Amino acid sequence: MKKIAVFGSAFNPPSLGHKSVIESLSHFEQVLLLPSISHAWGKQMLDYSIRCQLVDAFIEDMNLPYVMRSDVEECLYQPEQSVTTFAVLEALEQRHPEAELTFVVGPDNLFNFSQFYRCDEILCRWSLLSCPEKVAIRSTDIRSALSCKQDVNHLTTENVARLLSEQAHYYGLESV
Repeated sequence: MKKIAVFGSAFNPPSLGHKSVIESLSHFEQVLLLPSISHAWGKQMLDYSIRCQLVDAFIEDMNLPYVMRSDVEECLYQPEQSVTTFAVLEALEQRHPEAELTFVVGPDNLFNFSQFYRCDEILCRWSLLSCPEKVAIRSTDIRSALSCKQDVNHLTTENVARLLSEQAHYYGLESV
């Protein structure tokens, strides 16, 4: 049975912390990155299409053949509604009936997991893996640096840093 890790995140933007989590998932045959299309708790994020572009550049920079971006959230999206983890895992199960799915969460989401829609059923139907970053760099660090127009090459991958700089994302933000 094929083993697939499902790593959902805002990726707002992708960071070296995300990269350290992804690299620790190398024992999976496939790692699917799922940028959140609409955050369940109303988190403000860059436009979904921009974050997908950043995730694609991030994947290219990592050059790990088992990592790819999934469009499942885009397919499930209904305006003014959040896309739940339960709905994502159910849709992925239909796309990959031969696979064993493992939902990957960071420590912050592990502590909030009881708030996830149908959390008990998620635990019954799929595996859950809490995977802390091995590099303590978060998206917030990147947004803070960019809001002050500082260089972020040491916080994310090369092409992501270039895109963020060229497109002036997060520049001059008051709150990050």
